[in-house]
Order: sequence, then structure tokens, then C-alpha cells
Amino acid sequence: MSAVTLYGFCSAALVGLGLYGLIVRPEPLRKVLAFNLIGGGVFLLLGVVARRGASAGLGGDPLPQALVITGLVVAFASTALAVALVLRLLRDTGETVPASDAGGEAPADGRK
Repeated sequence: MSAVTLYGFCSAALVGLGLYGLIVRPEPLRKVLAFNLIGGGVFLLLGVVARRGASAGLGGDPLPQALVITGLVVAFASTALAVALVLRLLRDTGETVPASDAGGEAPADGRK
């Protein structure tokens, strides 16, 4: 098993774990972390694609490297924004999970 194949499997595992966490966990902070796992897997996959192209004798393509660097900056900024929104939700409501996601029951008067 080559290093490229191993990195490809690690990339798939990161994306899979991120999707699992994004679907299963109702807490917003855990969803942010799961989304970051997906992003890390995609960045690793782009690195694997660039490495396979370079090892095949096609020369090093700088485009995947530029995409990964730009993606890291955008991911950091979006993570900071998401954490700020979660903190704002905590400050305004006192809860980090909306009532519809927390498994709470409907009010007794029949409102949704």
C-alpha cells in the first residue's frame, strides 16, 4: 500500500466521520466540528490528487495547492463565525440546542 493510497483512505475516513457527526449530532458546536472534519478530508483529498499527478510524471500542479491554502483560510473564517453565532445563541436563549432539535415535547396548548 503506497502513501498516496493511505492518505486517500484517511481522507475518506475523515469525510465519513464528518458526515456522521453532521447528521447524528444535534448540538451546533459539534456540527461545526463535524463540518471541519469534512473540510479536512477534502483538503487531504486535494493533496492526494496533486501528489498522484506529480508522481505520474505530469509535473507539480500549483492549482490544488492554491485551492487548499485558500480553503484553509475560508474554513478558519467560517469556523470563527459559526462559533460566534453559537455563543450568541447561548447568550440570547441560554441553550445551544434549539428546542426542536433537543427532543423537547410540544407545548400543551397544541402550538408548534
